[in-house]
Amino acid sequence: MSDPYETTEQHLERLLRRALNSFDLPDSTVEQLGCALAHSSSLHSSHHSSVLHRETYRHTYLLPDGSALSLWELVHSSGRDITAPRRHELYDDEADAHVAAVRLAGSFSDAPAFGDEGPGDLETLTVLMAAPPVPLPRMYAPDNSADHARRVLRRAENGDRPGEETARLLRAAFAHHITQIFGRQCRVDGRDAGFTLYEHAFLLLDGSETCLWEVEHTATPDGRHMCEVYGDEHAARQAMESRTRIC
Repeated sequence: MSDPYETTEQHLERLLRRALNSFDLPDSTVEQLGCALAHSSSLHSSHHSSVLHRETYRHTYLLPDGSALSLWELVHSSGRDITAPRRHELYDDEADAHVAAVRLAGSFSDAPAFGDEGPGDLETLTVLMAAPPVPLPRMYAPDNSADHARRVLRRAENGDRPGEETARLLRAAFAHHITQIFGRQCRVDGRDAGFTLYEHAFLLLDGSETCLWEVEHTATPDGRHMCEVYGDEHAARQAMESRTRIC
């Protein structure tokens, strides 16, 4: 994983270059890391099965003021194809890395959600649109929530994502809670596709709550990972339904 002759600057550059989501890292974090004096990498957790290989690494950097800053790297590939390339994702928060790892586990289940032949269209849509189980009580965490909201909105690729009014409202967020509402691997147009639905709940300064609904899926023509964000759960589930029809 690490080259003992690699400088800290080279190490950081390599991580950022290969990460699929490096643009999600806050600019302030990247600027701080650009001044790092030394670094250390360690394996934090791993999962290996017949359908998924995943490791999480912690990269810790020593800053000029004596403090430390960590990046969490998720490295994964599908076990179905031994030639599949390894994909890299970077996070500046351990909780975000954990959510991403859970998303992978939901997308590549050892126990397939459906049979080898796949369900009919009606069965697929029934599963995607099913009412979610009763969620656990939200446990809000005050952790740079306004920036988290900004990053969620920035990575959305759908044209009907929430606009500037929502972005302006979420600048007043001071705590948030992430819940995985749905995760399923199914067959879409003869190909495997993973769907995961997250609720990002935000607590605002005036005591009110608001939510973003994030759909992550691989129901794309080339099988790549795509993120869509909606202002309500119904719209998010309708988007998942439409994805099963157009691919």
